[in-house]
Amino acid sequence: MRNPRIFQQGTFSVNTSVSLSEDAFGHVIRVLRLKKGDIITLFNGEEPFQYQAQLVNVCKKSAEVTILSQHENNSESPLNIHLGQGISRGDRMDFTLQKSVELGVNTITPLFTERCGVKLNLERLEKKRQQWQKIVISACEQSGRTSIPIVAEPILLSDWLKQETSALKINLHPKAQHSIMTIPMENNRVRLLIGPEGGLSDDEICQANEHNFHDVLLGPRVLRTETAALTAITALQCRFGDLH
Repeated sequence: MRNPRIFQQGTFSVNTSVSLSEDAFGHVIRVLRLKKGDIITLFNGEEPFQYQAQLVNVCKKSAEVTILSQHENNSESPLNIHLGQGISRGDRMDFTLQKSVELGVNTITPLFTERCGVKLNLERLEKKRQQWQKIVISACEQSGRTSIPIVAEPILLSDWLKQETSALKINLHPKAQHSIMTIPMENNRVRLLIGPEGGLSDDEICQANEHNFHDVLLGPRVLRTETAALTAITALQCRFGDLH
């Protein structure tokens, strides 16, 4: 029997009933076509637990589950990664967000840069951010994570660079002298800057350096924006996180 993982906001207790949210209902009943008696797993995105639940009341527009048991889920990495991602066109951005969440990223800030080819007004920008957040939630459901990474409001690169942080700041650069595998780290927090298609301009790289971002090298080949982000996150998790 299928036992899909579903994100559901709220607080859960064993032997209590919960009404599924509209999004959860649509996925469980309309997409997966589960029925009364089927088992699903719920998580609320805030606790390190997941809950086994059984569908008990299924109607045309609503459904309830009974919480059967609570289980601890230690799927979060000890490394906290904040990804500043230059906004890219089409499916590239969606792919980057989805896979970076699977690899354990904690926060994603979409960045407007000089070579960003995406133009959105405020209304469309907020709809796009909500779409990205849904992609992140879906990636958590698939990958077994219990903590939902935040897709922050898209901002200018210059504003993101100015934010205060105690994290190690890293910018990928094909001519850097230091490897991502040798750079020293003082705590478990990293800020990773990735440019859009076409990369960051020389001026933007200088701005990042002025705000104490370290240029690091991944290897001898030039990587596409989505490949660069995922390769860097993987390398960081292998060195400082929980990939072996």
